[in-house]
Amino acid sequence: MKRLPLCLLLVTRHHTRPAVQPVIRFGIHWLAAILCLALSAVAADRFNVLFIASDDLNCNLGCYGHPVVQTPNLDRLAARGTRFERAYCQFPLCSPSRSSLMTGLRPDTTQVFDLKRHFRKALPEVVTLPQLFRTNGYFAARVGKIYHYGVPGDIGTSGLDDPASWDTFVNPRGRDKTDEGQLVNHTPKRGLGSSLSFLAADGADEEQTDGIGATEAIKLLEANRDRPFFIACGFYRPHCPYVAPKKYFEHVPRERTRVPSVSDSWRTEVPAPALSSTQPWPWFGVTEPQAQESLHAYWAAIEFVDAQVGRLLAALDRLKLADKTVVVFWSDNGYHVGEHGLWKKQSLFENSTRVPVIIAAPTQKVRGQPCGRTIELLDLYPTLADLCGLTPRHALAGRSLKPLLDEPKAPWDKPAFTQVWRGRFAGHSVRTERWRYTEWDDGNKGKQLYDYSTDPGEERNLANDPQHAQTLAELKALVQKNWTLSYRPPPEPSTNRAAKKKSP
Repeated sequence: MKRLPLCLLLVTRHHTRPAVQPVIRFGIHWLAAILCLALSAVAADRFNVLFIASDDLNCNLGCYGHPVVQTPNLDRLAARGTRFERAYCQFPLCSPSRSSLMTGLRPDTTQVFDLKRHFRKALPEVVTLPQLFRTNGYFAARVGKIYHYGVPGDIGTSGLDDPASWDTFVNPRGRDKTDEGQLVNHTPKRGLGSSLSFLAADGADEEQTDGIGATEAIKLLEANRDRPFFIACGFYRPHCPYVAPKKYFEHVPRERTRVPSVSDSWRTEVPAPALSSTQPWPWFGVTEPQAQESLHAYWAAIEFVDAQVGRLLAALDRLKLADKTVVVFWSDNGYHVGEHGLWKKQSLFENSTRVPVIIAAPTQKVRGQPCGRTIELLDLYPTLADLCGLTPRHALAGRSLKPLLDEPKAPWDKPAFTQVWRGRFAGHSVRTERWRYTEWDDGNKGKQLYDYSTDPGEERNLANDPQHAQTLAELKALVQKNWTLSYRPPPEPSTNRAAKKKSP
């Protein structure tokens, strides 16, 4: 007879008479077998997570209605899941946004407002999203950029990673790093990580950093198909430099690349801090043809990322994992490509704060329908914990999106909050399904109010319109409630040195 579990064996030996032990042992053996089968079934029902991130990706995607960029693989993911139309980051900059998402906490709690500070300085014991899965018996792995990396400088390194989050990790490095000397750079005075530069690359997808990353993630899927896993695959594109194999540049129609027009009269209607993320204005001082070239390259990089996502989804299907894996696709922040004369991120306009979020879960009741509710990136932590039956170890700032996966039009009263930092003062913004209200330095340096039901392009600032005074007051109250105890980052070292020189 097979060996019994220790606890059942002890009961048999010490609490039964010898004459009845064989009968009881036989019954307990079958009971133990049934319990083991039940536990195996529970383990088999534990959903895996494939956590796919893209860097600096806005909603220029086919499934979001873009007329030029074609993203058939993300479209397919959206068709089998839920595409969130109004998803927003909490800070439109890489490290603050990712730190917030991965801890489920707001930037004022993580105290990460720049690209240098690690969230564990303020929260040494916090349990991150993948760490929660890891401590619950999941295999947790990272490929590429999930926490912050300087791009392209940190490609091939661990960047500002969090070792406690993973069982293993892979830092891919491709020929895009080797070929940086071939870049076309329209802003040579800016660092490559904030430049308008691009390259239509030679070679195959699999030679690029993101192509290598997809290959490595597929290997991890294959090796861990028989146990619960949380595998995170972070793509570096379309973050600048905008690099993709030539075929993607050829696929995007150049004649349909148009940079949004800019208006000097509109510029006078918004507070100065609202535009200070792009200096010189507009477009960092490049010409319109140069801006169009940059936009064309950005779109090519998006289509390249979509192809790598397609490889991951194909691997899930081939390994018969699709029906037991929650797939999440997200970007850390939005991205301006000329709107309002802006480029890149760190503004509080829609294109900087809005991000693509697509979730496909095996148990969701409705598939292929978009959700127009307002959500935040920090909602992903409680959502994945909820879908996989895990209990977070600390109070989270977000809310599970599971009800919206089952019914995209379910009641939802949660707004989205986004903030930025401008030297010594903050910009705070709240987004509802209809409105956005933004104030700079508690309103002392300006306010903005936009009604997206009539003004999706943010052309009319209604902050000083008496007809909307009540709406402004209601939204301001939301801002004041959310930032009741606002964290203020310490002055930069250079500022301290300047202050010491001035002091007696």
